Amino acid sequence: MKLTLIGTGYVGLVTGACFAEVGHNVLCVDNNKDKVSLLKAGKIPIYEPGLEDLVKNNVAAGRLAFTDSTAKGVEHGEVVFIAVPTPPQSDGSVDLTYIEAVAREIAQSLKPGHYRVIVDKSTVPVKTGEKVADTINRYSQKGCEFDVVSNPEFLREGCAIADLMQPDRIVIGSRSQRATDIMKAIYEPFHSPTYITDINSAELIKHAANSFLALKISYINAVAAICDAAGANVDEVADGMGADKRIGRAFLNAGLGYGGSCFPKDIKAFIHIAEELGTPFHLLKEVEKINAGQLDRFIQKIKNKLWVLKNKTLGVLGLAFKGDTDDIRNSVAIELCHRLLNEGASLRVTDPQALEKARPELGEANITYCPDTCDVFNNVEAVIVATEWKHFRNLPWKTLKEKMIAPIVFDGRNLLDYRSLREMGYDYTGIGRP
Repeated sequence: MKLTLIGTGYVGLVTGACFAEVGHNVLCVDNNKDKVSLLKAGKIPIYEPGLEDLVKNNVAAGRLAFTDSTAKGVEHGEVVFIAVPTPPQSDGSVDLTYIEAVAREIAQSLKPGHYRVIVDKSTVPVKTGEKVADTINRYSQKGCEFDVVSNPEFLREGCAIADLMQPDRIVIGSRSQRATDIMKAIYEPFHSPTYITDINSAELIKHAANSFLALKISYINAVAAICDAAGANVDEVADGMGADKRIGRAFLNAGLGYGGSCFPKDIKAFIHIAEELGTPFHLLKEVEKINAGQLDRFIQKIKNKLWVLKNKTLGVLGLAFKGDTDDIRNSVAIELCHRLLNEGASLRVTDPQALEKARPELGEANITYCPDTCDVFNNVEAVIVATEWKHFRNLPWKTLKEKMIAPIVFDGRNLLDYRSLREMGYDYTGIGRP
């Protein structure tokens, strides 16, 4: 089928490449001409495992192309996916400026006699689909046929291709059988359970799912604080909890808390949506509170061990908000670095993919950027694991100890084998670990 993706950010580019991989003819649209030129040259502006090869292969096969023209995109695609940013506003609501602008552009590009399915792929508040339909009706020519569908994405950075190629579920929110049948045909190659709902329910599913996952993270972090006080092991508690099929082990990993571009934004948005509808979501406010306090507790652990941080040099392993991505948006690791610098510490930092992206955010004062991970350990008072890159597990910890002023490790992601490190002579502190 001929498909168009408007927006070549994380969701749009990954979705477009995967649709092309299963045989669809995909045109990706972006109003940033420089970015389009970059993509046409085979250069990928984001890091996602496997994405560069996927894009290059499908461009070479003629199934994936790029343009800066929305009109060309609407002309090309039987189905037009909207995958533009929906950034948060100061009150927690979602800025729908880009959605509205694209809806108007689509409306002005529609032609009578050419039916199109317009799909909200971006994460949007409930009832956005109704607004998109109203906008297209208002600005399109008479006689233009279209339907609006909600098709939320459930991609995790770092494993987004696998999430799209082997999805847990596909959600299609539609009030048109014609549009529903077309959407089912698009997803037929993915062999996944498909849930057909009304548009409002589909829009709520994404916010409800992300908020619940954030709740699980905050729950286990609250339990980890109890484990610290009781001398228990949060890993063993999580294993025992997660063995219950009603609970599951996923997202029960204690650490510095959630970050990134989705969870913080989606939770604030869901809180705002609930308040606008007259049904305040007090539980999610507590989830936010626990998450914010997690970094405070971790920094206090560092202070308890090192006492005064001013004029001390610390190593930080990881700057991205999670492993297998170069995304530093709302990264707890970046916030940790800011807090340590404000305490007067000097930092030696590294990240396998996000090092250069972090440089403008952290600046140059009292910070050394180390492309070689092992250089982080040179003459530092302690090393802090801030991002769960698997690469950090496999460092030559035994020999790296000799580079440090003191062999102290603060593991903010419970990534490392603490028993092994202690046998090597490290003073190890994790989250909720004895």
